Amino acid sequence: MDVNIDWVTWAPLILAGTAVVLVIVLMRGERSRTESSMHMARISETAQRLTETQAQLAGRMEQTQVALSARLDGLTRRLGESLTQQSEKTGDSLRVLHERLAVIDAAQKNITELSAQMVGLQDILSNKQARGAFGEVQLRDLVTAVLPSTAYVFQAPLGNGRRVDCLLKLPDPPGPIALDAKFPLESYQALRDADSESAKVQAARAFSADVLKHVKDIQDRYVVPGETADSAMMFLPSEAVYAELHANFRNVVEESFRRKVWIVSPTTLWATLNTLRSVLKDVRMREQAGLIQAELRAMTDDVLRLDDRVQKLQRHFEQSVDDMRQIRVSSEKVARRAERIEEFQMGEDSVEPVSAVPKLHVSGD
Repeated sequence: MDVNIDWVTWAPLILAGTAVVLVIVLMRGERSRTESSMHMARISETAQRLTETQAQLAGRMEQTQVALSARLDGLTRRLGESLTQQSEKTGDSLRVLHERLAVIDAAQKNITELSAQMVGLQDILSNKQARGAFGEVQLRDLVTAVLPSTAYVFQAPLGNGRRVDCLLKLPDPPGPIALDAKFPLESYQALRDADSESAKVQAARAFSADVLKHVKDIQDRYVVPGETADSAMMFLPSEAVYAELHANFRNVVEESFRRKVWIVSPTTLWATLNTLRSVLKDVRMREQAGLIQAELRAMTDDVLRLDDRVQKLQRHFEQSVDDMRQIRVSSEKVARRAERIEEFQMGEDSVEPVSAVPKLHVSGD
């Protein structure tokens, strides 16, 4: 079917519609341009804000970096100082440790020397003769340290042919006292090493018998009637042996008392010797008291003679004073007569005859 369009009729309509469409399009374009402009302005404002924010962030980042750098510098400095101090403390600790190690080395050396000395001491004590010499040396050291040299004699011979380790020279009573060193180490060591009851009983009997034998020997050998005191002393060079004896062997101690043999250790001997020194000092003072009294009497006589001579000197002095007084009186009379003679000489040109001159009277004074 053919469709015939009336262009004359529809042309204005088409043109009007086209114009409307164009107007609508233009209006939409203008609105779009306005919106675009506003959007661009917003974008520009946002970009400006972003720029300002970026600048602020850059400033803050710079401040943060500066602060962080300062903190890192401070931390580095403190870390360096701490490391330096720690190094110094470590050096001091190492130096102290070195000194202590040196002290420990010296102590170890001393311990080694002491161990060697202990081995030597054990060798000495294992030998009976050397053990006796050890006791005598200790006894000698104690006696010489406390008493004067006139109060003792070592290895003193006695009238019965025996020699005592030390003879203490005390005045009567009691007289000289014998002091002998004994060291029952073997029986004591056996007592210490006993590990069973029967072994301890047997070792205790042996130790008791050994000490009692020494007590009896000292009584028989070193108590000489008329020459020494009726008692003597037994010196034990070991405090441990002395303590064991007095702690667990009271019967032995009592037997020594009955036999008048006094058992002493280094400590008790020291106290005993100091007491004896005081006794000797008191005896010497009593001996010197008579001499002092005699000297005082002689001094009294000298004082009396001196007083008598002082009195005589005083009388001579008083006589001299009287003589001086009389001499003074005579000298004054001579002076007065000299003045009269001078007056007489001054009057030689007067008209009086010579016979008128008065005669001088010479006095016996």
